[in-house]
Amino acid sequence: MPIDERLIQINIEDEMKSSYLDYAMSVIVGRALPDIRDGFKPVHRRILHGMNEMGLAHNRPYRKSAKIVGEIMGNYHPHGDSAIYDTLVRMAQDFNMRYPLVDGQGNFGSVDGDPPAAMRYTEARLTKLAEEMLADIDMDTVDFTPNYDESRMEPRVLPARVPNLLINGGNGIAVGYATSIPTHNLAEVVDGLMLVLENPEVTIEQLMKKIPGPDFPTAGFIYGKQGIKDAYKTGRGLLSLRAKAVIETDERTERDRIIVTEIPYQVNKARLIEKIADLIQDKKLEGISDLRDESDRDGMRIVIELKRGEIPLIILNNLYKHTQLQTTFGVIMLALVHNRPQVLTLKQILDAFVEHRREVVVRRTAFQLRKAEERAHILEGLKIALDHLDAVIQLIRRSQSPDIARTGLMREFQLTEIQASAILDMKLQRLTQLERNKLIEEYQEILKRMEYLRSVLGSETLVRKIIKEELLAIKEEYKDERRTQIVSEEADINVEDLIAEEEVVVTVTHAGYIKRNPVSLYRAQRRGGKGKIGMGVKDEDFVATLFTASTHDYLLFFTDAGKVFWLKVHEIPEAGRAAKGKAMVNLLALSGDEKVTATLPVKEFRDDQFVFMATRQGVIKKTELSAYGNPRQGGIIALSLDVGDKLIGVQITDGQREILLGTRQGIVIRFKEEEVRPMGRTAHGVRGITLEEGNQVIGMETITPDSTTAVLTITENGFGKRTPVSDYRLQGRGGKGIISVKTTERNGLAVGFVQVRENDEIMMMSSKGKILRCKVDRIREVGRNTQGVRVLEMQETDDRVVGVARLADTGDRDETGGNGGPEEEDEE
Repeated sequence: MPIDERLIQINIEDEMKSSYLDYAMSVIVGRALPDIRDGFKPVHRRILHGMNEMGLAHNRPYRKSAKIVGEIMGNYHPHGDSAIYDTLVRMAQDFNMRYPLVDGQGNFGSVDGDPPAAMRYTEARLTKLAEEMLADIDMDTVDFTPNYDESRMEPRVLPARVPNLLINGGNGIAVGYATSIPTHNLAEVVDGLMLVLENPEVTIEQLMKKIPGPDFPTAGFIYGKQGIKDAYKTGRGLLSLRAKAVIETDERTERDRIIVTEIPYQVNKARLIEKIADLIQDKKLEGISDLRDESDRDGMRIVIELKRGEIPLIILNNLYKHTQLQTTFGVIMLALVHNRPQVLTLKQILDAFVEHRREVVVRRTAFQLRKAEERAHILEGLKIALDHLDAVIQLIRRSQSPDIARTGLMREFQLTEIQASAILDMKLQRLTQLERNKLIEEYQEILKRMEYLRSVLGSETLVRKIIKEELLAIKEEYKDERRTQIVSEEADINVEDLIAEEEVVVTVTHAGYIKRNPVSLYRAQRRGGKGKIGMGVKDEDFVATLFTASTHDYLLFFTDAGKVFWLKVHEIPEAGRAAKGKAMVNLLALSGDEKVTATLPVKEFRDDQFVFMATRQGVIKKTELSAYGNPRQGGIIALSLDVGDKLIGVQITDGQREILLGTRQGIVIRFKEEEVRPMGRTAHGVRGITLEEGNQVIGMETITPDSTTAVLTITENGFGKRTPVSDYRLQGRGGKGIISVKTTERNGLAVGFVQVRENDEIMMMSSKGKILRCKVDRIREVGRNTQGVRVLEMQETDDRVVGVARLADTGDRDETGGNGGPEEEDEE
């Protein structure tokens, strides 16, 4: 036939549509996307099934990879040997598969990107876990379909006792679709499945308590939880992955070095090191003196030597920024559901696996019931034969052939052909009394087994119980510890290590503005000096609090509403000396007219330390410091307040101190802290001092029982006095107290009580923003019932002292004094 007669004229547009659609569906269903039930693409499934058919169990000898590839290609997967071998290799790589399914012997590649040896050199067999994927496949648990040339059958899906789609993940690019599913921890996934089996309506939030996130074979960190939540709730998310790095100091050279022991998933170690070297050569990374790979069979170890004086965390931060020590993993949880691609939530994947296992268990049970019924049928025939043994033997002896004997047995004893054949095949030893008893026992056991199998088929509860038992057995056999750590976004590089540790002054205004400045900014002055402007404030605002702390300390903000918030000191913005600072509502989630009235610099939250609190109405409370170590963003309750009461003072104690409470009218009470038992975080507290009408507590100090320090009392008109602690006698908690300072119209009401030593310095601030730094030894000690000496000159009639704090010795002392002398005007 001429060629032109064999040509068919068609529209190219129609042909492109039809052919491309066929190709697309072939790639989507037949090559690139995993099935939601067993988590495998066809090539993975065919490799495992083929190796199982070859008898390559985990306890059998290895076979050449070339032999395995040849069998798979010839019997099931006619797409080329390289595709099959590449897949076989990946299933054996413990840095790619969280739970390898192939046990490889030989060179199967490395995390450095080294290629595997040729298939003629390597050997392989199934792992024990891979056999769990194939368990019960010979019990009619899954459907089979003809292979490509219809010469044999292959499974459409594996029975899969293990949720492979989650534990080993998967990735692939189809036509118009892509999938990228991260690996997970087997024990956590089984726990999640248990939750689904117990409560089909379980939420994603509840599931995430059991399955907190992916668990990669190369460990490392997942930075931030939002990407995990997005992936589990919508099927799509973006994970930020980080390497694990520690900082060591070489004792000989006293130089720091960064040691990388874990890298993000699917990062090529050799290329990573090459990239770091290129950045060093191009001078985009400064401060690195040497780079080497010390990895061995015991684990990964990349050593980055730093130059002397470099800050390691700054270098590490640059490495995260410019290299694959930090990378992203885009999650697209797409799989085939009834041969249709679908983006899935975590709950949908778990539901699909449970349903798959339910179908496998039901089909396996039905298969076992059929086999049991068939065996019972034969045993019934054998029992009839043994009951009529002489007649059966006589019938067989006079029969001319087995067929005649079979027909005679069927006619004489109403047996089926299967039963008659079983009688003819029975050995003579079965005719003994012992064998007869065994046969009867077997028959009784078969009947019980059949009853149980029928009950399983008739009970969804029993089916779910079997699924649970099998999953728990899998967990017990293969569970391991989580490798990848999940850290919240707040757990970024320890930023305070990038910041010089120094003492700073933190100031807070009555209107809620806050800032910090170095202590050295304020020059020491003689008492009676005029001070210097430390903060610019509005006419209606005034400075309410000032204190000193390290930039590396934690800072607890206790509000007048009885709540507490948590920040690092370095997170307080630094502002110019005359600047008012930043509004605290922009730093803390304050509500309504809530104000910060007390603060605590804390280095660590210990169980053997306490937070001691006092309120305006004289209520006190003691609570373990650790109870306040992890406040939520919206704050947590510090203590429960009465209506109209406010929190005014908080300090850290060791539980063995003595407490001083000072009031507005100059009254002070001293009592033992032991009189106050520790209470829960939300407790109300107990009475600390009995107040007269119109009086209120304005300050609190804690002292040691044998303290030789003094208490510095400051009044609002700038007067101050130093009184030895010993002058304040101990009273019982809840007493009325004694006079500490005589409050008159001249010196004003008391505003501050500070425990001091002679070599201390104090800092005072007025409502107009004036600051005075003064040495304590220039304020002489006087009796309790006096007005004191003038400490700060109030140049404006409406100015008043509002805050007092004791400073650490910074070495910045003004030995020449200030510009004014003391006014010796004590009044007894």
